[in-house]
Amino acid sequence: MKIDSIKLKNFRGYRSETEINFNDLTVFVGKNDIGKSTILEALDIFFNDGKGTIKLEKADANIHESKVGNADIEITVCFSELPEKIVIDSTVETSLQDEFMLNANGQLEVIKRYKNGGAAKVFIKAMHPTNSKCTELLLKKNSDLKKIIKSEDIECENQTVNADMRRAIWNKFSDDLQMDNIEIDVSKEDAKKIWEKLSNYLPTYSLFQSDRKNSDGDDEIQDPLKTAVKQILSDAELQTTLADVAAEVENKLKEVANRTLAKLREMDPAIAASLNPVIPSAESLKWQDVFKNVSISGDEDIPINKRGSGVKRLVLLNFFRAEAERRCQEQGNTGVIYAVEEPETSQHSDNQRILVEAFKTLSSVANTQVILTTHSSYIVKQLQFTDLRLIKEDEEGNKEILGVLPGQLQYPSLNEVNYIAFNEVTEEYHDELYSFIEFQGWKNLYVQGKPTRLYNRIGKTGSIINEQKVLTEYIRHQIHHPENQNNPRYTREELKQSIDLMRIFIEQQSTGGISEP
Repeated sequence: MKIDSIKLKNFRGYRSETEINFNDLTVFVGKNDIGKSTILEALDIFFNDGKGTIKLEKADANIHESKVGNADIEITVCFSELPEKIVIDSTVETSLQDEFMLNANGQLEVIKRYKNGGAAKVFIKAMHPTNSKCTELLLKKNSDLKKIIKSEDIECENQTVNADMRRAIWNKFSDDLQMDNIEIDVSKEDAKKIWEKLSNYLPTYSLFQSDRKNSDGDDEIQDPLKTAVKQILSDAELQTTLADVAAEVENKLKEVANRTLAKLREMDPAIAASLNPVIPSAESLKWQDVFKNVSISGDEDIPINKRGSGVKRLVLLNFFRAEAERRCQEQGNTGVIYAVEEPETSQHSDNQRILVEAFKTLSSVANTQVILTTHSSYIVKQLQFTDLRLIKEDEEGNKEILGVLPGQLQYPSLNEVNYIAFNEVTEEYHDELYSFIEFQGWKNLYVQGKPTRLYNRIGKTGSIINEQKVLTEYIRHQIHHPENQNNPRYTREELKQSIDLMRIFIEQQSTGGISEP
């Protein structure tokens, strides 16, 4: 499975429902405190249920909604590239399509609602039968399904398998299913067990933060190994081996307990009769906890997290390089999502380039997605437009998640992206805008009516020629003729002013720009 999109509602700065689309590689850009990290942390809450990096708090509800008494948070994820077959009750294979668990777009849409920062209630939004005789069969117990089979005189050979009975009932009413897009509450009754099994098909999500706390037990260096543990333990063959080990331990523990109680009965039968051995089932064992202290240590067993941030991030960088190589070589990779905040932190531009290439390689591997946030224009320049998501706010403070398309220039320009996202004012972007205006034949229209200033041009004979130029032309000449020292140098503020004037002009002449992905 892969994330196709998510929806955030009433979560921190995301007040109204905001939809965000994802690719195999998705990079969020925008100003500080605009809500980039919030998206990554929302996904950590969704996938890891508070056992990952982020724990949901009541204070995570949008402050404006909280003031009016609404502290309910909603995180929705839509998945694509779904498994052809699933097992959701007993060991019988079925499919999401056969169980009517797909939305109108053929996706698995999972909604998690958190009331007052509490535990999640889980819903699956799907095009589902609403005929009262055959709706929400996923919520019904085996005995309830049998009653429907009997009362409606439905043929079903194997009434021990819920999936077979559901299929038989839906086939009975195939001409009158009354399909509608509804929410199925999989937090209750038998559906809870179904969700527990279905959740095993979801990809593993690992969040690497740029400002992780500096402690021996929780640091950004240990996280790669913890992520590796999760992936290793999710391997189906290894799961079988671990189940066998757990079962063997369980049997031996039962032998010890039974022998102990047998001896106790010889001395005090009454007490022995009141005691029963309680041994956790193999399914309930948390193997990941066995390896929770995995780490990488430096010289003299000094934890790496005690080293400088540059060293720590170098280890992280090379973890992703190694993962890219491993996942390219291996077949049948389980689904994994790597989310990394500001990978450029404490890294030289050469290392940033290597890291971006590793992320590109990783995201091209089957069952793998990479999500980044960045403030680095250097990183942005190495990406495709389809990789980028720009986060902005409208006049009312609502979030806008925009895909980056040909903008004022009407052709791909990362200079433009960097200007919008990071307010990066460059001569290169100024040149692009000016050249575009010239190419379109708009120059005379652009300069018309604008104030001018004196520009001292050097003639062919070396003489100084006095000319009047609008601000944009004045800057253009200085960019292309740095040898001419006969004019006051323009300021950064003037460069920005000229860029803005050209952007406004081009926008008035044409359409395009930053749009929804």
